[in-house]
Amino acid sequence: MAEVDILIKNANEVIVLKDNGRPRRGKEMRELDIIKGGYVAIKDGRIFDVGKSCKMKGDIEIDARNKIVLPGFVDCHTHLAFSGYRDFELEMKLRGLSYQEIAAAGGGINYTVKLTRAASKDELKRSSMERLKRMLEYGTTTCEAKSGYGLNLKDEIKLLEVYRELNAEHPIDIIPTFLGAHSIPEEFKENAEGYVERIVGEMIPEVSDRGLARFCDVFCERGYFNLEQSRKILLTGKEYGLTPKIHADEFSDCGGASLAAEIGAISADHLLRISGKGIHDLKNSKTIAVLLPATVFSMMKKDFAPARKLIDNNIPVALATDMNPNCYTENMQFVIQLACYYMNMLPEEAIAGATINAAYAVGEAHRVGSLDKGKSADVIIMNCPSYRFIPYHFGVNLVDTTIKDGRIVYSSSISSDNT
Repeated sequence: MAEVDILIKNANEVIVLKDNGRPRRGKEMRELDIIKGGYVAIKDGRIFDVGKSCKMKGDIEIDARNKIVLPGFVDCHTHLAFSGYRDFELEMKLRGLSYQEIAAAGGGINYTVKLTRAASKDELKRSSMERLKRMLEYGTTTCEAKSGYGLNLKDEIKLLEVYRELNAEHPIDIIPTFLGAHSIPEEFKENAEGYVERIVGEMIPEVSDRGLARFCDVFCERGYFNLEQSRKILLTGKEYGLTPKIHADEFSDCGGASLAAEIGAISADHLLRISGKGIHDLKNSKTIAVLLPATVFSMMKKDFAPARKLIDNNIPVALATDMNPNCYTENMQFVIQLACYYMNMLPEEAIAGATINAAYAVGEAHRVGSLDKGKSADVIIMNCPSYRFIPYHFGVNLVDTTIKDGRIVYSSSISSDNT
């Protein structure tokens, strides 16, 4: 009889989300590959086996009766490290001020930049650790993390070094993204082209040389970086080995989705205002649409990204929190709920978007995002009888246990020092 490190057995549903070697599109997003009454066996930090009839013993055995088991959530778009908060903006939102008006009134990205520039690495690490702890509690086991609150070489490097250190110290895998093109800093307010030259001539080469990021991102939007500036930044990043990502078509149709398809970006994120041409171009590309419904919710907007139209056009869709001082949530369960209630995604589609497709959106599907044999044992056990309860039973944390690389790092009933 085989012996394993952890054996999860008797689960109402084991949601495997079998990896087919590509992100899921269209009807594939509804196929969760569920094993009723199944088990998951973990050995040496990896998925050893999944199935129905178990003849194994585990050093640790978990009875998942009346519970579900699924891959750890992959939060593929976050702004993890920052200093300070923007709770004061809530009143501005309630008075009807737009994102751009709040920024003009002294809030927004550049407010956070001032505080983050003044913060030490230790301060940034401490606050980020608290956010990562909450992510684990809500079932996230891998996250992408962007810089973008430094907007100069020194402080962008500081943020990326924080991610490198956190990745070595915290269970969650952190995938770093350089986002020097998040906003035009105050000192370049009258010289946007000068700042673009600083990004492509100084920041990107240094970030690449130090090996601090996997991706290069840009906020392609009116008042931030236009299409040509975005193309220049992303293509320069690509020359230096940084895979393109893009904040695209959030407040206006700027052609960001089409640019993502043109340059081979791994993802185009937000897409609230994506055009018919943008949908056509994404459909004929390998770019993943990353949708961020919590951002729309936090800004009190009514128009969410057209998830149904994207899925029905066979564009792979992923979900993420966009966790940042404007959209302050670490909870991927909440994102799934918003996706179902406000973007008309089916529960199956939202779960696929938060796991396997999100893993593809950060280039990590070979390791995480599904419960395939041999992948990292990133597993969550949820205290509910069916996957449909994730959107159905909202306002609570359904996670019973989070397992990362074969270690129990969170349990609702057992305290752990691993986090």
